[in-house]
Amino acid sequence: MKIARGSRLLVATGNKGKLAEFQALLAPFDVEILGLKDFGLGEPEETERSFAGNALVKAKAGAKGSGLVTLADDSGLEVAALGGAPGIYTADWAEGARGRDFVRAMRKTWGMLEAVGPGPFAASFCCTLAIVEPSGAEKVVSGRAEGQIVWPMRGTLGHGYDPIFQPMGESRTFGEIGEVEKNRISHRADAFRKLVEECFT
Repeated sequence: MKIARGSRLLVATGNKGKLAEFQALLAPFDVEILGLKDFGLGEPEETERSFAGNALVKAKAGAKGSGLVTLADDSGLEVAALGGAPGIYTADWAEGARGRDFVRAMRKTWGMLEAVGPGPFAASFCCTLAIVEPSGAEKVVSGRAEGQIVWPMRGTLGHGYDPIFQPMGESRTFGEIGEVEKNRISHRADAFRKLVEECFT
């Protein structure tokens, strides 16, 4: 599967931060990036039990609803001391009556770790990318960023759990690392490099 320069690509997300991240990553490939809101589409229910399964659910729904080649991701934080949680439920931990509150999710994560015992607490950010054509052809790649959970929260950059994730070899959290630098070392960047090799070169 190859994505031609000048083509249109739907990124199946309603998350502005995530859409902006993909726009930056895909900027060198002269591809017009559109989001779900451009087609009046919402995100489908994630019914699978894996990052790959949920990424494919979103990509297939986007391709069907838009008629465009669609890229979707399913990402999450896996904390070793919590048995890999929150994993595919990473966003769910932030859900509340007023929508997603990641500060509350980060506090929940740290509270659970305090009950486990002293750190350090190894963790991984995981990202699976699925790209699906309206014809049904599909490609799936995965990436990881290894690191640890730190407290208190540090930094206002990024999104989600970034302020408590310190990547391996760094003294800063993802919340303290600028977009350009993060796009070289993140789990999404790792998966994206593999996608580029398969679909954009």
